[in-house]
Amino acid sequence: MLCVSIAGDGRNFRGQVLTLRGRLTAAFLAVTFGPVLLGGAFVAATVAAVDRSRATERLAVAAAAVRTSIDALCQQLRAAADAVAVTTDHAGVAAQVVNRGLAAAVQVTDVTGRVSHATPNAPPAPWRDCAASAPFGGPVGALVVRVELRDTTGAALGTVAAAHPVDPAFVARLAAVTGVAVTLLDNAVPPARVTHSTESPGGREAVLAAAASLRDDRVTSTTDGRYLRRAGPAAGQPLPLVLSVPSDQPPGLYAVLVGVVLLAALLGVVVAWRLARVATRPLVELAGAVDRVVAGDLTARIPVRDGDEIGRLADAVNRLTRETGGYLAALASSRNQLRGHLAVLGDTLASTHDLQRILRVILHSALAAIGARAGAVLLTASDDGLVAECTEGFDGQRPGTGPVRVPLGSGVIGAVAVTGEPCRGRLAADVGPPSEPPCRTYIAVPLAGPAARPTEGPPTATGAKAAPALGVLALYDRLGGEEFDDDDLATLRTFAGHAAVAVHNVRVHEETQRLSLTDPLTGLWNYRYLRESLRREVERASRFGRMVSVLVLDLDRFKKVNDTYGHAAGDTVLVEFASRVRGEIREVDLAFRQGGEEFVVLLPETDVRGAAIVAERLGAAIRTAPVPVVGHAGVRESIPVTVSIGIAVYPDHADTGPRVLEAADEALYAAKAAGRDTWRAARAHRGGEPTAVGSAGTGRTGQAGGASSGPHPPSYGPGR
Repeated sequence: MLCVSIAGDGRNFRGQVLTLRGRLTAAFLAVTFGPVLLGGAFVAATVAAVDRSRATERLAVAAAAVRTSIDALCQQLRAAADAVAVTTDHAGVAAQVVNRGLAAAVQVTDVTGRVSHATPNAPPAPWRDCAASAPFGGPVGALVVRVELRDTTGAALGTVAAAHPVDPAFVARLAAVTGVAVTLLDNAVPPARVTHSTESPGGREAVLAAAASLRDDRVTSTTDGRYLRRAGPAAGQPLPLVLSVPSDQPPGLYAVLVGVVLLAALLGVVVAWRLARVATRPLVELAGAVDRVVAGDLTARIPVRDGDEIGRLADAVNRLTRETGGYLAALASSRNQLRGHLAVLGDTLASTHDLQRILRVILHSALAAIGARAGAVLLTASDDGLVAECTEGFDGQRPGTGPVRVPLGSGVIGAVAVTGEPCRGRLAADVGPPSEPPCRTYIAVPLAGPAARPTEGPPTATGAKAAPALGVLALYDRLGGEEFDDDDLATLRTFAGHAAVAVHNVRVHEETQRLSLTDPLTGLWNYRYLRESLRREVERASRFGRMVSVLVLDLDRFKKVNDTYGHAAGDTVLVEFASRVRGEIREVDLAFRQGGEEFVVLLPETDVRGAAIVAERLGAAIRTAPVPVVGHAGVRESIPVTVSIGIAVYPDHADTGPRVLEAADEALYAAKAAGRDTWRAARAHRGGEPTAVGSAGTGRTGQAGGASSGPHPPSYGPGR
């Protein structure tokens, strides 16, 4: 067992070496690779920030240039329109304006909107007014400026419009002036399409895809590395334009940075692994030497080369190896002995609920493991005392006193049971307390109940409340005359734990057996135990030629009680009814709750007349005293309760237990049909089958119909 433990420690030690090497490698990598990674990330972030800043600045200048150029064009168109409006020869002046290139077209309309004169080759509609700034839909054919045409008196004669085409040449001139790519959209709000652009066909798609996210003067980037900004429509610049510039980042910059970082990481891993290996080599050598010791060579020694921490560790392992060799023989001998005791103890605990047998095995194992002359297991009795349930090494008696009994709180054992604290020591004389066996040395530990709560029981020395003890395990007079020590105390605690579990399990088993056969509400036997008891009593009556009477009782109109007063009140009625039934039957009689408000009473060695007496008394006991309950509103009330009873007797009314119960049940239905609060007895069976229930008697004085005659048992005579 020791070798296995050491082998496990060796494997754990090797795992610690590998873990240490991994931690050292990670530390070296953090020192070397961390700055490189942070530097690469900083360079990449800085280059991207500088590139974006430059692109933003270029686009801002280009937007200002576009606004200035379009404003100058609009001023030119306004001057041309004014020149036509101030003359009377509109056609001649308009032709001169067009010929000189001041406008591409001039159009004169009257006050009705009819065109009175227009120069040829006018740009296609629609024309976008230079003063407009609101969003619009559709492509722009030309920029136009309109001025009013008036006579000498100031009366309005119409308007003069001077226009300039918005075409690819116009967009190209804007791109030349600004030094950036210019794209004209057909709509200021999404969805939009490209009307004219100086971008390449592939670049136009990227611009159009990113234009939907452009807001105000913000700059955004495209997937192909371009920066975009919207320019208009706004006051003085009515066209929806998108300006774009390519990124100035060197091609392949990020690839170079990634390559540098990966190369630095590779070099860092190599260097870190090498350094970690050199640092952990002494630990690996130490682990190898420990492995030899683990393999069983306890004469192996680890060379101590230096006085550092590893050298001190090697010296400690050498001392441990020497001391381990001294313990091996003692451990080997005690191991087999302990295995035998534990095997017997485990088999006993697993195979039986015989408490005496379990306690004997535990006490015998404890005596052998600790080496004591005598011992006892004392359990707490119902009279607040301890009783020796199992003893060994003495007869369990003191002269003239009978079995060992110790009052709680009296002597060493009584104090252990009360305080829950173990105790060991030596007595000054060979005579112990009057209530305990004589001894020189002793050791006692409490049997703590597994299900006890820590807050129960008397206060301990620390002020906390100890769990109530199930009993005490005590050993006396260690062989050799020495006192019991702390190791003996720890060992005895283990056996006391087994004893406590055994006592608890046996008591739980007994309680479970009881609960499985009783009704939890009334405390009467349940239907399961009814079938077993009825079978047993019928067999006994058949063997000895006796009778068995069965009474089936059913509370009258019990559903009305539940509906009127509540189910809690109904439960109170059932409990009180069960109590009164128990008060009217003999100790040998058995009362059962069959289910709901239906009960069964089994009367051994009782004929139909005796059963009728019991039925009368049960009916009177229920009828004469109403049951006090608490109603829905918390008001105490008294409920009058009556019971109907059916009687059947073996072998008069049936020849088997189930048939007797069935006959009594049919008699109960007859009692119900007769007006309730009465009893009826079944008629004698013919041909092995019970006949219809008898119906003699009515009201509260039911009589046995077809009941067999004969003397009834003395215990059910008139005096009862």
